[in-house]
Order: sequence, then C-alpha cells, then structure tokens
Amino acid sequence: MTAAPSLTDIEAARSRIAGVALRSPLVRLTGEDEPEIWLKLESLQPIGSFKIRGAANAIGLRSRAELADGVWTASAGNMAQGVAWNARRLGIPCAVVVPETAPRTKLEAIERLGARIVETSVSSWFEVFRTRRFEGMEGLFVHAFDDPDVMAGNGTIGLEILEDLPDVDTVIVPFGGGGLACGIAAALRALAPGVSVLASEVEGQAPFAVSLEAGEPVEIEYTPSFVDGIGGPRVEPNMWRLASDLLAGSLVVSLDETARAVRRLVERARIVAEGAGASSLAAGLSGAAPGDKVVCVVSGGNLDTSRLRTILEGGVP
Repeated sequence: MTAAPSLTDIEAARSRIAGVALRSPLVRLTGEDEPEIWLKLESLQPIGSFKIRGAANAIGLRSRAELADGVWTASAGNMAQGVAWNARRLGIPCAVVVPETAPRTKLEAIERLGARIVETSVSSWFEVFRTRRFEGMEGLFVHAFDDPDVMAGNGTIGLEILEDLPDVDTVIVPFGGGGLACGIAAALRALAPGVSVLASEVEGQAPFAVSLEAGEPVEIEYTPSFVDGIGGPRVEPNMWRLASDLLAGSLVVSLDETARAVRRLVERARIVAEGAGASSLAAGLSGAAPGDKVVCVVSGGNLDTSRLRTILEGGVP
C-alpha cells in the first residue's frame, strides 16, 4: 500500500526539484476580509500546473538505466505536461494516455513538449490508474497521484505556504486523484497539525465527498464537465485510505460557483485558472471553511480560450 510521504521525503524533494519548479507566489485576494483569502498560484508554473513538482521528483529519483526506455503516464493533460517537460529536459522519450474528453489546449501543450499522445475512452483511461498498464506503452510509468514520490513533490507546496503564512488556519486543495491534497496535508500535519486541509470538489464529480458520507469508498455516476482536472467515478483504495486520514473533509461546489470563481480570479487577481484550479476559491468563497486565514491552492491555469470566453461573458461552458 502507498504510504504518505514523510517530512524528510518532502524536504528532500524540495532540493531535488529546485530549478525545475518555481516557488509559486502566495497572494491575498483583494476585497475579501472575512476570512482573508490567499491564493497559492501554481497556475504560474512553467507548465501552468503544480504537476511539474511531483513529476520532477519522481523522475529525478530514477537512475538513467530505469529511464532508458523513456517514461509514460495517464493524464487529462496537466500530469502529461509535467512528465513530458521533465522527459524533454532529460532527453528521453515520453508517451501519454489521455481521455477522449481531454481539452484541446492541454493536448496542444503536450504536443509542443514532444510527447506521443494515445487517446482512449474515459472508462479505459480511468482503468490505467488502477492497473498501471496500457497496451503499447513502454518505459517507466509515472502515476499521476498514487505514488509517494509524486506526493512528496506536491508536498513542497505545503512547506512554502507555512513559510509565507505561518498563521494559516485552513488550506483548500482541489481533489482529483488525491495526490496533491495528501502531499500538502502530509507536510502540514508534520509541521502545523492544527491547520485544516480540505478538498474542493465539483457537483457530479465528487467521489471523495460521497465516500466520506458513506464512511467507505463508493463509486459515483461521474458527469464530465468543463472542470476536467479533478473528479472521477471513484477514489482509488490507496488514496481513500490516505485522504480519509489526512484531510478534514470536502467542500463541494457547483459548476456555476466554479465559473464565478474563474471570473473572480481574472477580475481581482488578473489570473487565469482552469475549473479545477478555481474550485478551491469557489469553496473558499462559500464561507464553509473554518478560520480567519484561508489559502486556496490554484492548482492550474490551462483553460481553453473558448471556455474562458464563455465564462467571462457570464456563462458556464
């Protein structure tokens, strides 16, 4: 079973990924006084997503012999970019299995980084996370979330939050596979156990919230939406075990609230966030998070321009 990364693992990851991932800024959202809302802007990473951290750490721990046949991953777009970015940096091949619903802007970014794209059905794509296999794929498989080395890289975000805002009360983290939330929560539990870490999920795509209510992992009827970076039909067993222990709960927001949060980020912070990245702010603006100082992790900014246009005009893609 996958274990949560230790503080030692996370601190080592910070040294390992230095020079690859940015120390992203933590800025206060203007116009919100109670609570104070702070934005951890992972959307400003070189690939527009936090995924560069976990990918850099996981690949950086492998020997040249382990990487000789290249790397591959399954991803809706952001982890694909993280793995492809690091593969290009090391001069090794990269392939990516993507769902047929993957947004064009992310596919174009993967292609620019030189990775080979293999498209499959959504159900087949989700199955790769369980089996870690896909016909025709060779080389080292880098799991998007169920990997302690990936989570250790993600956990470096928690170290930075505490250094920049030591009196933070709550951190809200978009919940996809759980690797981001669990990595950050592992760092915070080790250094500041009084800080609450909450997941943000979107209606129709919230298996963690439903599983928490049931007291066990359950499968939901997954409804795809413009929020493509989080959610799914289930929480994988390893991640359920970690997330149900490390996280204080889940805040579920609507697609309309998420779209409004995307607009708020553009209007107030001049930041473009994809739906997943804005879900944490939507949850923070709901008033359901405890404490006076709330950090919302803006996990990514890879949003199709057509969807952004619709949102800025007041609609929901």
